[in-house]
Amino acid sequence: MDTSLFLARLLGPMLVVLAIGLVACQESWRAMVKEFIASRPLVFLSGLLTLLGGLAIVNTHNVWEGGWPIVITIFGWLAVIGGAARMLFPQTVMGVGNRMLDNKSYLTIGGIAEGLIGLWLCYVGYLA
Repeated sequence: MDTSLFLARLLGPMLVVLAIGLVACQESWRAMVKEFIASRPLVFLSGLLTLLGGLAIVNTHNVWEGGWPIVITIFGWLAVIGGAARMLFPQTVMGVGNRMLDNKSYLTIGGIAEGLIGLWLCYVGYLA
């Protein structure tokens, strides 16, 4: 199987499930994330895991031409940057996270965007 298809099939369903949770259970997610970002060790650990996942994507799929696979590469690089930021600047990340959670529409807009990207990756990974 092509690496692009494999990663689309992996990331697509994950994003769809996360999006459903974000939109359907907003207050529960907001409370969980507030507790999570209040812990420096958890922010660091999430950065480590996000950096690791991003590096795995970038090292197997650093594709900058050819259409839709670029989205997967961008996803990988965003994970690398986000993971490194959590590890290097946890206080800043915690502050940004709290400000984002204070905006009630953030989870809805983020969940819808994440769900659409996930559905699109499912489509290109399984049906196209």
